[in-house]
Amino acid sequence: MKVSDILKETCIVPEMKSRKKEEAIAELVEYLWEQNLLPDRKEAERVVLEREKLGSTAIGEGIAIPHGKLKDIENLICILGITKEGIDFDSIDGKPVHLIFLMFAPEHKISLHLEALSKVSRILRNNLLVEKILKAKDRGEIYALIGEEDFDAKV
Repeated sequence: MKVSDILKETCIVPEMKSRKKEEAIAELVEYLWEQNLLPDRKEAERVVLEREKLGSTAIGEGIAIPHGKLKDIENLICILGITKEGIDFDSIDGKPVHLIFLMFAPEHKISLHLEALSKVSRILRNNLLVEKILKAKDRGEIYALIGEEDFDAKV
């Protein structure tokens, strides 16, 4: 699996408006809903916020991978939001989050969900890639950077 297989270029938000964790999740869910990629905006937001109550999905070094499972979808749905200012996401290292990779998986495809989480986590742990993404001018450049770093490897 490649990150570029699950993330569409149109699902990159290079300049998020939100400044708080819950607002950021709502902003990204709203964007997916407006693109007709989510069947139920409120349910999607609820699922992610419930997951966040179990523990922050901020993995450190400015990265968060909020996620949830939905029963009414057949494929992974992903969006990448970028905030240069950073958002307090209750990260394990206490640092603000700059890249938010929100992901929804079909409820019945648990292994796909885990594989995608692992792959996204691995590629975004590259600090040089994160720096380049934060300096990128638009979603096309961001998508190209991810594609250059992305490789099809077994997780």
